[in-house]
Amino acid sequence: MEIRESELTEETAGVLLALSRDWEAENSCYGYRANGREDLEGRRVFLAEDAGETVGYLFGHGYSSRKMSSIMPEGSRCFEVEELYVIPSRRSMGVGKALFAFAEETVQGEADYITLSTATKNWRSILHFYVDEVGMELWSSRLFRKLPQQR
Repeated sequence: MEIRESELTEETAGVLLALSRDWEAENSCYGYRANGREDLEGRRVFLAEDAGETVGYLFGHGYSSRKMSSIMPEGSRCFEVEELYVIPSRRSMGVGKALFAFAEETVQGEADYITLSTATKNWRSILHFYVDEVGMELWSSRLFRKLPQQR
């Protein structure tokens, strides 16, 4: 398996958009919709490839922190992971962890923190991955409960 950063070429965009449609079809995240090309513009893209097939991706962008002073100094350099996706047949095989580690190493000189939000329906699994496997810390969570409709 090879992990690499990729320019956003037409070929790469086509692969990412197809994988994004697959992710949407899985219905594993609240409100997830497949990406359009505009969602990829200006993002840093990292790919996991095996035998010429893209088996996972991570993309995100850099920013300066605002209103996050409870966890980092105002204006800290951050890299926001917007999406990390691994095809179902390659999950729990270290692909996501390798993608994350490669992105972290790549942006290390440009960012002081990596941040992300998730809307997964499988919160136990995602917390295990991000906290136990890649060493992130939980800063905040947002919970919801749909109320029954009155008649």
